[in-house]
Amino acid sequence: MARTLTSGILDPRLRAGRAPAPHRHLVLGGARVPAVGTARLYVCGITPYDVTHLGHASTFVWADVLAAVLDATGVTPSVCRNITDVDDVLTTAARERGHHYDELALLQQARFEQHMRALRVATPAAEPHARHHVDAVQHLAAALLAAGRAYEHEGWVWFDGTGVPAAAGLERAEAERRLAEYGDAPDRPGQRDPLDVPVWQPSDEGHPAWPSPWGWGRPGWHAECAAMALAVHGAHVDVLVGGIDLAFPHHAYQAALAEAASGTAPFTTATLHVGEVRLDGEKMAKSTGNLVLVDDVLEHASPAALRLLLLDRPVGEPWDHTDAGLARAQERLERLFAAAAAPGPADAEAVQAGVDAALARLLDGLDVPGALAVAEQAGGEVARRLLHLLRLS
Repeated sequence: MARTLTSGILDPRLRAGRAPAPHRHLVLGGARVPAVGTARLYVCGITPYDVTHLGHASTFVWADVLAAVLDATGVTPSVCRNITDVDDVLTTAARERGHHYDELALLQQARFEQHMRALRVATPAAEPHARHHVDAVQHLAAALLAAGRAYEHEGWVWFDGTGVPAAAGLERAEAERRLAEYGDAPDRPGQRDPLDVPVWQPSDEGHPAWPSPWGWGRPGWHAECAAMALAVHGAHVDVLVGGIDLAFPHHAYQAALAEAASGTAPFTTATLHVGEVRLDGEKMAKSTGNLVLVDDVLEHASPAALRLLLLDRPVGEPWDHTDAGLARAQERLERLFAAAAAPGPADAEAVQAGVDAALARLLDGLDVPGALAVAEQAGGEVARRLLHLLRLS
């Protein structure tokens, strides 16, 4: 069951309806997120074939803060975080370990959920699995074919991606390079252009397969997320969230697929692309083994210190993980706790002014360092409410 988000940053009188809350918008990358009703968040989740590293944790902790900040303004966040449990890398890992693909996925998902609980990440309202949305991918493929945005060849359904790089601000050569880097290899059967991506593909022996109008096969990666987002949130989301490495090709194609099938554009009002976590200057990734695992960090640091380490920086900037950085996060956490224990502002108006100042920083592109600075200087109730909002206490 999803937990209810309660930020605790606003004056309780505002939440009780005794006075109107200040009319504020969250701004991400120049885009204003709706300030009334429900905000639909789609968070690109894990491919559950291995343990959780800091790169994963960073994305999901930031998504959690995004939801909490929206909640603090009176907006109800509806968070969808998918599980990509139909993927060739998962199938390969399962075969190597002697598991069926879905068995390994469930085992790794359970470990991932333990990590999320340790890091105080709220349970999303929806957690769709790719293997439960194969029919949705088939409906997506049929809609794209009907709209003339896809074509079929011997069991493949290809999406025409010729306009996607330009929409993402990329030159063709760079787009082709990134597609190949993420497994969208060119010159596959029936592919007319290297920019086209599979919506549906035949399955070789040893890969999961489902019946379809085009033969036995499985979904393409980008199509899975497009179909799950459409199934849960409909034709539009308010914020699309993921690591910066997903901006292209994955998010660009996810949006293009959804727009082409639904006829609704844009697919998302805003995006939150979280900066990559590096180790010794190199991107932290399972494919390279260049990892720092959440389990290992939590052996000698508190979950709150790790959460603060991930958040006390500009959300979109890359950064290097070091032991010294973790120690600084622990020291800052102790200063924040000390500030929260101090008397702070003496009257309700002064408290609310401090809270408003901290919230204003968060609404300006999720400026967590700026909000922490306000709280640490004000102390008392202001610091306590911000620590509660950020789930650091």
